[in-house]
Amino acid sequence: MHPFNSNFLLRVAVAVILFMHSIPGMFNNGIHDFGALYLNQVGFSPVGIPLAWAIKLSHIVCAVCLLFDRFIKWPAIITIVIFVVGIFMVRLKEGWYVVGGGRNGVEFNFLLIVVLITILFPNGFKKNAIAIDENRK
Repeated sequence: MHPFNSNFLLRVAVAVILFMHSIPGMFNNGIHDFGALYLNQVGFSPVGIPLAWAIKLSHIVCAVCLLFDRFIKWPAIITIVIFVVGIFMVRLKEGWYVVGGGRNGVEFNFLLIVVLITILFPNGFKKNAIAIDENRK
């Protein structure tokens, strides 16, 4: 598949979001704090910090794969799983809205999940419609 295909803009947008959600936390203790002050406190101790790093590094891997339109399948699936778990662990109790009618809600994660599914299934869910070629697995 050519990297400048019909879902190019979606892939770039999600990649930018994943980069911006990951990289700053590597330099301002955000990942450490997420692991130590949240994940360890909700039952992932003593692996909260390594788990937080694994989550953020998986986002970077997914972003790179999206930019190059290569090996997308598993990084996208892992990212979707992370977003779904994040919805249930963090966002759901805050409601739907990220801003406006609420704060820190589900809507942004929901949108990212749907965009990633759209990238994985650009031809919809028809039988044999998965457009992931050998390079995008």
